[in-house]
Amino acid sequence: MSPERPLLLVGAGNMGGAMLEGWLNAGTDPRSIVVVDPAADLDTPRRPGLRVYTSPPDVVAHTVVLAVKPQSMAEVLPTLQGNVDGDTIVISIAAGITVAKLKTLGRGPIVRSIPNTPAAIGQGMTCAVAIDATPHVIEIANELLGALGKVAWVDDEGLIDAATAVSGSGPAYVFHLVEAMTAAGEAAGLPSDVAAVLARQTVVGAGALLARSPLDPATLRRNVTSPGGTTAAALSVLADTGALTELMTRAVDAAARRSRELGS
Repeated sequence: MSPERPLLLVGAGNMGGAMLEGWLNAGTDPRSIVVVDPAADLDTPRRPGLRVYTSPPDVVAHTVVLAVKPQSMAEVLPTLQGNVDGDTIVISIAAGITVAKLKTLGRGPIVRSIPNTPAAIGQGMTCAVAIDATPHVIEIANELLGALGKVAWVDDEGLIDAATAVSGSGPAYVFHLVEAMTAAGEAAGLPSDVAAVLARQTVVGAGALLARSPLDPATLRRNVTSPGGTTAAALSVLADTGALTELMTRAVDAAARRSRELGS
């Protein structure tokens, strides 16, 4: 990527903005990035050399990163026809937008991906699939998407719907767990503010331990569970009955089906 054939970021909202910050913080030359966002404030001071427009400029991009909302994609894609050629890499982070729809933008390699909201703090999880892409293209896409956190690749586009259901929507499941733990703590007699901080920090701390530990989740769970103790009593409801796994399976299946519907 270069000032003459730049990285074109289309959409600089929460996800697009997080990616832009990640690229710049990693040392990417601002002159090699062009941002297109209809809501851009052109009077806001920015990094020297960074070009920001409210509509696509007259430039052919090395790579186009589509970070607009899925419902805006049909309107946006036709406006970018002059920004691509047969070598332009197209990377989408929009849920439900299929490769077939993305191919209307050009004949070059396509990368469809789904990140999640922790990307805003560089702790995201992105799942991606590449079509008509060389190892070099995948390396470029991996580097760009890696600005959001970790990246996992699949070979089948159909698996992106499952990934959307697990990691794309997953943060909401965790936040709902904190809500449920808070409510349970209140029901057990804790003041609401105490129940809230206990539930919140327990999930934050457990996540941090999981991230740093070489142990798998099952081993970490067993390490907390003394035979006949309080944790074992709780897990007899959550784990031994299979209720939580069954409920989560149903939730992920519902999300995956909805993802497929959005893409049809």
